[in-house]
Amino acid sequence: MKYDFLNIEKKWQNYWDENKTFNAVIDRSKPKFYGLVEFPYPSGAGMHVGHIKAYSGLEVVCRKKRLEGYNVLFPIGFDAYGLPTENTAIKTGTHPRKVTDNNIEKFTSQLKRVGFSFDWDRVIDTTEEDYYKWTQWIFLKMFENGLVFRDKTLVNYCPSCKVVLSNEDSQGGKCDICHTNIVQKTKEVWYLRITEYADKLLEGLGKVDYLPMIKLQQENWIGRSTGAFVNFDIKGIDEKLRIYTTRPDTLYGVTFMVIAPEHPIIEKYRDKITNIDALDEYKKECSLKSEFERTQLVKDKTGVRIEGLSAINPITEKEIPVYISDYVMMGYGTGAIMAVPAHDSRDYDFAKKFGIDIIEVIKGGDISKEAYTGDGEMVNSGVLDGISNKKDAIEKMLSVLAEKGCGEKGVQYKMKDWAFNRQRYWGEPIPIVHCPECGIVPVPYEELPLRLPPVDDFRPGTDGESPLAKIDSFVNCKCPKCGKDAKRETDTMPQWAGSSWYFLRYCDPKNAEALASKEALDYWMPVDWYNGGMEHVTRHLIYSRFWHKFLYDIGAVTTEEPIQRELLRALF
Repeated sequence: MKYDFLNIEKKWQNYWDENKTFNAVIDRSKPKFYGLVEFPYPSGAGMHVGHIKAYSGLEVVCRKKRLEGYNVLFPIGFDAYGLPTENTAIKTGTHPRKVTDNNIEKFTSQLKRVGFSFDWDRVIDTTEEDYYKWTQWIFLKMFENGLVFRDKTLVNYCPSCKVVLSNEDSQGGKCDICHTNIVQKTKEVWYLRITEYADKLLEGLGKVDYLPMIKLQQENWIGRSTGAFVNFDIKGIDEKLRIYTTRPDTLYGVTFMVIAPEHPIIEKYRDKITNIDALDEYKKECSLKSEFERTQLVKDKTGVRIEGLSAINPITEKEIPVYISDYVMMGYGTGAIMAVPAHDSRDYDFAKKFGIDIIEVIKGGDISKEAYTGDGEMVNSGVLDGISNKKDAIEKMLSVLAEKGCGEKGVQYKMKDWAFNRQRYWGEPIPIVHCPECGIVPVPYEELPLRLPPVDDFRPGTDGESPLAKIDSFVNCKCPKCGKDAKRETDTMPQWAGSSWYFLRYCDPKNAEALASKEALDYWMPVDWYNGGMEHVTRHLIYSRFWHKFLYDIGAVTTEEPIQRELLRALF
């Protein structure tokens, strides 16, 4: 007898829909299980084998949990804002709203045909007003608590998508969306102070059941290091260059300094620099390179000595030259480094090229051939001579710095604050008003959501501005604080905004009074098992943990961590 797959599958899929078989409701008589899959970005191509692979493993787990008597929440939704949809809309001339709706309809049909046991009454779409109202609400809460700021800085700019990208969205020096090489551009950018939560993010890893490789990826991305901040005097000027180093014990071996080409000291003392034209030319060359090209590629060391400014080693009190070089970035540390060529390969190559002194301060190698980067006995280091334990040498130097008043113990992070805006149309409007009298003013909570206005021309501008900047009815407004004429912020949020808290909305997706009720959050959170991709470990997961920890701190959620257990979809 022939088995009629299509009709039998359709029969049971219809039965599940009609009887709401997989709908989850709060039932305290049962243990709960919250299974979460990385919700899809609905592309026009529809589902691919990666979706099936990613969701099938947790599908099996959720069905097993139901058979074991658990009350299972297994939701689905769509992460639908962002560049891919907008780029498709521009290419086809179809409005992003229409593109999104069509794509969601296709994905929904395919997901149901596969037979996944999702709770279809809890579907969320990050582009819907009743959802992004709460994304904006969270942004305003962060603004209220000092975690949102605006700054002019060098940014990763994609000339093809015409948009600013975060470090996470431009790894390897290329745009994640179109793979165009990133260029550096100076622009005013909105940031979230994710670095304020660096220690909490690290500490929280001890409370969750993640794979070791996931924890390691996050630890490396955050990149916490302990060391010292040291101030180097500039000869003849009441000015200091402040650096951060993890090896203050090697200060006796510092023979030059390197600062970023964009360091503000260059502009401040232009009249004292005798080769300013050469510095300007080099700075121009650097502006055409991506951050990846400047810091990651193996390449010849380039730079220019600053004629007219020199530094004083605070320990040896010797005068040392100062260079600008492209491998130093203003966004990392202080934008200035001390160079110890005898014990750092990059500094060694630089010193050899520019004929700078190389002084051995750690015994153990042959510095006539290469830098020695191992441990050993301290030499040529005054009060440190004879110390062979690195920890002891560092502690001794920290006490010397404190006595001299030129430095102190400090902590630094590799992770940078999150560039949180895009110069595009298809995203959540940033609920901020710019007032000539009051400055930056938040949109009142009661006026949320700040709706994305309908437009005919959603193509990005060539001047680095969002298409929203061309809509006078959106831009021109009254200041919520003083009532005078003001202008709305026209940049939109990045795609990652909506996906940083969606797991909370699943708990109570139709709530109009809060992002979710306390009862629902108390019952369903945290997520018991999340299945996602390795490529999101330092993006989606770290962003979600940051947002959740902030919401916990202000009392909006009741659990410190959003996800208790994570496995990678590649394991299934």
